[in-house]
Amino acid sequence: MSVTVASKNDIPSEQKAIVDQISAKFHDKVKLVYAKRNRIKFSMEPTSLVEVAIFIRDTLHFDHNANVTGTDFPKDNQIQIDYQFGATEEEKLRSLILTLSCRVPSQDPRTPSLINEFPSVDLHERETFEMLGVTFTGHPNLSRLLLPEDWNDIPPLLKKYRLPGRLEGE
Repeated sequence: MSVTVASKNDIPSEQKAIVDQISAKFHDKVKLVYAKRNRIKFSMEPTSLVEVAIFIRDTLHFDHNANVTGTDFPKDNQIQIDYQFGATEEEKLRSLILTLSCRVPSQDPRTPSLINEFPSVDLHERETFEMLGVTFTGHPNLSRLLLPEDWNDIPPLLKKYRLPGRLEGE
């Protein structure tokens, strides 16, 4: 395992322990992207997302989802979904943001929903569905949230989206 930090002293022991526990539990199912003071990020296949989320909730005590974001990578034909988690009950973890990240193919952007594990993902997953076209399987209400009811164009946060009336390159 390679921890990406300027100095290992920059990571509090509780945070180093989290990296070690996740890495030991999931081995090749997860890849450490970075670990720095108050920020840890792991990437994984969408098929491992729910299992890792349950582990961080039940074992590591990350009790809420703060955000879900999506990024379009058209050159890779992928969309990346990042879930940011926090902990309110464990005082020593309150300043830490743990990110679980996965990429899905742009042609069929699907990943399991975490709504059963973290109900607070509800609106975040709906927004990512609407703005990037990612389907969160198992989500009970992937309905319109921000766009007008008569929206009939591609999701507006995809890089190939063009505002109507704009010339190419504007």
